[in-house]
Amino acid sequence: MLEFSMYITPQGVVDWLQSHGLKLLLIVVGAILIRIIGTIFLEKVVRRVIVSDRFLSRKAERRREKTLIRVFSDTLRVTVWIVATTMFLAELGVETGPLIAAAGILGIAIGFGSQSFVHDVISGLFIIIENQYRVGDYVCFDATCGTVEDITLRITQLRDLDGTVHHLPHGMIRRVSNFSKKLSRVNLNITVSHKVGVEKGIEIINRVGEELAADPIWKKYVLTPPQFFRIEGMSDWGTTIKVIGDTQPLHQWDTTGEMRRRLKLAFEKENLDLPRDAPRTV
Repeated sequence: MLEFSMYITPQGVVDWLQSHGLKLLLIVVGAILIRIIGTIFLEKVVRRVIVSDRFLSRKAERRREKTLIRVFSDTLRVTVWIVATTMFLAELGVETGPLIAAAGILGIAIGFGSQSFVHDVISGLFIIIENQYRVGDYVCFDATCGTVEDITLRITQLRDLDGTVHHLPHGMIRRVSNFSKKLSRVNLNITVSHKVGVEKGIEIINRVGEELAADPIWKKYVLTPPQFFRIEGMSDWGTTIKVIGDTQPLHQWDTTGEMRRRLKLAFEKENLDLPRDAPRTV
């Protein structure tokens, strides 16, 4: 440790500042500069090195890059400050050798006792490398669904539609359902009565889907017009028709809602009622 008694005089303080103060200041400033410059460098490297996926939109690629930059920047920040703290303590006269050795032993002990932590980190690496999801994607992990707000090597942070934030360790994630990758889809069931008839129902559905895809407001979201896909089922109430259409990622729900609204208006305009007692699950 430092012999502080040597610096109890004003001259001693000045001498200490001259011999150590500047070095301590340089360590702090250097750590800050390395952190800033390193982050900028990482951002440029990620944007150039990451191979573009021709199936992803530019917006999706940006989300992927943002996720990688965030993870690498967090790792850089922790590494820089650990090194800077060690150098700072060494300059103060603290014996860092035993501290480093103790930290290594502690790390080994924690590693044996915290295998779940290691599992979380390794799983997080594969999630990022395989580009399973990115910040901004809407995903479901088994029964937990929400928008990805943050990804670290250990956890993913989701915010659901109620605004609740969920923190999920990567090691606990068994299945990932990504609603935002490449494209999304309108998947709608509509039951038309036997009085209306299947052919008439299909004609109205296809026409409404084409109109929706041609609408100036909606055409930027609709990749393929919602159209008749197949007969999903038959009952005493009528025939259930499945309607399918591709949309831009994350626009399947609002497009489906608009398709429902337009179908309702189209059937009313034709004076054709949908079955009153038919199940409306879509």
